[in-house]
Amino acid sequence: MSSSTRVHFRAPERLIEQADALAIAEDKNRTDVLVEALREYLANASDEAPVQQAIANAYYEDRLEYEQVKAIVGVETAQNFRVLKGQLTDDQLSDDLAAALDE
Repeated sequence: MSSSTRVHFRAPERLIEQADALAIAEDKNRTDVLVEALREYLANASDEAPVQQAIANAYYEDRLEYEQVKAIVGVETAQNFRVLKGQLTDDQLSDDLAAALDE
């Protein structure tokens, strides 16, 4: 059984009304509908190039930990980010990249 965390947030009234109507139609509760929607959004968003770039940038800037990245984009992509981050932290490589960008 997975653990759960209680979350409180504000959402537009119309959005909650739609979630409630869908919950009634599908014989579910509001939480199930919202969790399913969030799960689908995260799965789809993490496959989009701009989102992956934002995740990579946050990881390279130490705003995200490796385990967080892995949870979002999967093991293979996270490992690729880790390898690149290691290369980017190599001072000589960083200097070379900066010089190449200045050209």
